Amino acid sequence: MLEKLHSGEIYDPMEADVLSVQYPCLEKQFDYNLTRPGEQARRAALLREMFAEIGEGCWIEPPLHANWGGHFVHLGRNVYANFGLTLVDDTHIYIGDNCMFGPNVVIATAGHPVLPELRERGLQYNMPVRIGRNCWIGAGALIMPGVTVGDNTVVGAGSVVTKDLPANVVAAGNPCRVLRPVGERDREFYFRDRRIPPELLSEQESL
Repeated sequence: MLEKLHSGEIYDPMEADVLSVQYPCLEKQFDYNLTRPGEQARRAALLREMFAEIGEGCWIEPPLHANWGGHFVHLGRNVYANFGLTLVDDTHIYIGDNCMFGPNVVIATAGHPVLPELRERGLQYNMPVRIGRNCWIGAGALIMPGVTVGDNTVVGAGSVVTKDLPANVVAAGNPCRVLRPVGERDREFYFRDRRIPPELLSEQESL
């Protein structure tokens, strides 16, 4: 049954072998969410225990909600998640370096059959989610099972991402769609008519 978590097959998530692995993960998540703001070393140690992989410089604001406490989540370096991140991590979630997540983002790998008779039995299936490096996922966005988001892409707040998104675009909406590429205007303005200070561009070019 545990193998079916990662195969895309339909399975019973309440099977005893599944729960025997899942519950200890949730206990660690419970401990993480009870940490105090000043307990940064303890938070970092718990995250290393909780997640499948976690790079240097990652920061996840409690409360974190995850079906498996991050057990199947792979984080690159310098990932930041604001309050209320929800990871339906019944199978693998891959997140690249330097990604940012606004408050109350949901990343879901689990789905349930449309057929009512199967859904009555509580059956589900899982499809992995992949988010590239240097992405910004806006507040309240929902990323659905099986989706891939390309490098450097921005997903607008409140979007529902049901299909893959390419790299280097701004996308938003329900369902989420590509609005435009990341372009030259983005090198001049950071918000509406507010210009990027020239010294910041100079610093960036020197990196």
